[in-house]
Amino acid sequence: MSLYGNMNSTGDALGCVCDLRSDTMTRPDDAMRAAISTANVGDDVYGEDPSVTALEARMAQMLDKEAAVFFPTGTQSNLAAVMAHCGRGDEVIIGDSYHIYCDEAAGASVLAGVSMNAIAADLDGALSPALVADNIKDDDPHYARSRLLCLENTVGGQVISLTKMQAAAQVAWNSGLAVHLDGARFFNAITVLGCRATDLAKCADTVSVCLSKGLGAPAGSVLLGPQAVMSQARRNRKILGGAMRQAGVLAAAGLYALDNNIPDLAQDHARAARMGDALRKLNVGEVKQGSNMLFFTPAPEHHQPLGIHMANAGVRIGGQSPAIRMVLHRDVTDEGLDTAIAAFRSYYS
Repeated sequence: MSLYGNMNSTGDALGCVCDLRSDTMTRPDDAMRAAISTANVGDDVYGEDPSVTALEARMAQMLDKEAAVFFPTGTQSNLAAVMAHCGRGDEVIIGDSYHIYCDEAAGASVLAGVSMNAIAADLDGALSPALVADNIKDDDPHYARSRLLCLENTVGGQVISLTKMQAAAQVAWNSGLAVHLDGARFFNAITVLGCRATDLAKCADTVSVCLSKGLGAPAGSVLLGPQAVMSQARRNRKILGGAMRQAGVLAAAGLYALDNNIPDLAQDHARAARMGDALRKLNVGEVKQGSNMLFFTPAPEHHQPLGIHMANAGVRIGGQSPAIRMVLHRDVTDEGLDTAIAAFRSYYS
């Protein structure tokens, strides 16, 4: 048996009632599938897919940016943004725990020839303005040229305040750098902050927003920013193989998510807090929780047997070590969460 138990022919865990590995596990519900099936489509490479055009316009209006480009993935969206801001030999200043640096296969360096200068992020994921300033290089031929500051929000579920976001960004702007925000969970962040989308978006020149995590779309991210930068990003999308044809079937899912699913994110956060409280009461390992994520660090000898026990109870958890990441999302019901909490309690009873 694998860590996640037996699998059926479609790759689902047999009897799985709660998948906590990631909010990318969400699947389109019936209403979203209906929106997909009736999508008005065209060839987006020719700029003729009305659903894609509508999604890009809608997002640009929501975030108060001049233009937007629809991408198949957030990784490609981030890479296209870095390429639009930087040339080969330029440098990005970025948090050492940020997704672009840690989890995107070093694409900025491998494919774009951009150096990544990773600086220590604070415990809440924020970047210190002083540390950002200290890492901006002089214009000297011995050094890579500092061109871009990459921010992120949320970071491991932690939500960074607007004040801290703005302070780091202003240091970069004062030195002539551009600022990019990896906002994969942008709407989770503004839900916790209680602010408008425009409030967070104005902390960066360009913003990448994922639609396929908590919002429940099957795929897609949107990159937003100034028209000139987005024109280059669209070219970069082509270079990277991300230009799609009748992409309206995906854009329609994104439009449906924007219209219907953003308010539900607060429920995911509440369920994550409830699970965190339940695990803390067991007193069997460190628990950290923020927005829709929690990280549980059991004793090392419990990792594998705990995973097997949970899978047998119908609950899938991550296999990370030492801290196991669990993510609440729209496909985890109260009943599923009850099952997960009961399974943890039974393991440690």
